[in-house]
Amino acid sequence: MGGCVVSNSRGRGAVMDEIQSRMIELLPRLRRFALALTGDKDKADDLVQDTCERALAHLDQWKPGTSLDSWMYRIAQNIWVDHHRSRKSRGEQHQLDEVENVVGEDGRNVTESRLTLRAVSEGISRLPADQQVLVAMVCVEGISYKEAAGILDIPIGTVMSRLSRARQALYAALTEGPMPAPVPIPATTRER
Repeated sequence: MGGCVVSNSRGRGAVMDEIQSRMIELLPRLRRFALALTGDKDKADDLVQDTCERALAHLDQWKPGTSLDSWMYRIAQNIWVDHHRSRKSRGEQHQLDEVENVVGEDGRNVTESRLTLRAVSEGISRLPADQQVLVAMVCVEGISYKEAAGILDIPIGTVMSRLSRARQALYAALTEGPMPAPVPIPATTRER
């Protein structure tokens, strides 16, 4: 009986409880992903909330046996892309960052770290949406190229080329110059 699907309402309740429990376990990772996409804590929280609401409202679209994580990332990515597009059509809006208390910290280190983080965040925000999503998935969340390709329903080669272009653009933004050309690997080294 362990492999049967229970169709009564009590069985569905247990399945819903399990799915909701898995969604709760996913929240920290989903929030990191959302923060990498939005670059703002409040917007990230809003994106996570919207993602969970949409996932729960459309739970019938999730296919049991498939990765709930991937499905939730895809929902978050779709919501973010929709917001990103509408924001571009309305024009950019910026809010002043809140100043955090840095008592007890070396001010130079804190300032340098914040400037670097801000430069990286700004560089990421200037990337095309498809590259931003991949940077968030692969570089921030640590999702494999193969899994990212599956989540986004694109070939793995596309993942690799978009990430390469994103990394080059970020490098150029951070160093104010183009990334140096890769050193060619001699044929004898490649064959090993």
